[in-house]
Amino acid sequence: MAAIDKDSIDKLLKQPEETISIIDLVKSLIEFAYASRASDIHLDPSEDKLIVRFRIDGVMHDVFHVPKAIHPEVISRIKVLSGLRTDEHQIPQDGRLQFITSDKVKFDIRVSIVPTYHEENTVMRLLIQEGQAARELETLGFSERDLGIVRNAIAKPYGMLLITGPTGSGKTTTLYTMLKKLNQPDVSIITIEDPVEFSLEGVDQIQVNAQTGLTFANGLRAILRQDPNIIMVGEIRDEETASIAVNAALTGHLLLSTLHTNDAATTLPRLLDMGIEPFLIASTVNIAIAQRLVRKICPVCKEEEKYSVSALETLGAAFPVGTISADMNFFKGKGCKTCNNTGYLGRLPIYEVMDVSDAVREAIIGRVSADELKKIAVHEGMTTMLQDGIRKSTQGLTTLEEILRVIHG
Repeated sequence: MAAIDKDSIDKLLKQPEETISIIDLVKSLIEFAYASRASDIHLDPSEDKLIVRFRIDGVMHDVFHVPKAIHPEVISRIKVLSGLRTDEHQIPQDGRLQFITSDKVKFDIRVSIVPTYHEENTVMRLLIQEGQAARELETLGFSERDLGIVRNAIAKPYGMLLITGPTGSGKTTTLYTMLKKLNQPDVSIITIEDPVEFSLEGVDQIQVNAQTGLTFANGLRAILRQDPNIIMVGEIRDEETASIAVNAALTGHLLLSTLHTNDAATTLPRLLDMGIEPFLIASTVNIAIAQRLVRKICPVCKEEEKYSVSALETLGAAFPVGTISADMNFFKGKGCKTCNNTGYLGRLPIYEVMDVSDAVREAIIGRVSADELKKIAVHEGMTTMLQDGIRKSTQGLTTLEEILRVIHG
């Protein structure tokens, strides 16, 4: 198959509906999404058409409009490829398929299909492993101080290391990069995930399966009988999983996991909410990391950004007092063919790394609020996500507008 571009798919969609090859259309959409660096393909049905949208660098883009008449055939083709029931249209279905591009790049795609008012909606997540394998802890974007804290935390033989952030903030990538660093012949690493996103050589990976009763809690119990040194739990979602995870960390295992909270400091009170005793949290958690993904300035069209006094004042009002000043250098992407005139190309994480020091431990035992914990951590040298974002914008990696978009001030 020749290289796919937007024009060739538009041409295909302009054919009479009965002559459009559904097999070619689905293959072309996936191939073009891969070429566009999309992480997700959304097939959103409306009353009179099927809208194809790509998520690129975390932002959604409308890309194609598919005739409504072939919507059912497109969904059926995706169901066939991902081993789902083609005769079932009223319940959500999840599947997986493997795709090989015309230049022989192989990757998995996670498929989710749900019934909506205008028939079935499909989201395909492209699990592309190329960049994944190349990542090292040192290149993730931690500051020197934070990298030192992370290295110390993963070097400990036991305890918990928690990463927090919303869905799609790069938590799994950070976890996998840490596991890659820890993956040595003299240790046993077992993970339980939902779903297993990438295959890690030398690591035993277990997929959660609600239908067979293999939950995070049940899987974690089974893992503890498998003599591991290091355990990775995809997400701590409930009290039962939290309790088993804390006990595992107490009994000589290094346990890595994720939670859904807004910042690093909120992670510890969140465990309190799950019924974990303060002294257990204080004695098991080594560090809490919060992260978000921001778009990187396109290196091809990057130029210095000269803010007017009024623009700086407006921006400065959205940031903490004293963090933005006229003597700082900022940059932006002008927009070019390489970045599709967005000014951005790719993404990078911004971090907040909270070391659980003696002062933080005492505060946890005293059940202080997340705000108090944050103040203590900042007093001890913690860089907030906002500060890390500003640092990366002055280095020409991202923009102040992007930091505001992601963190909302």
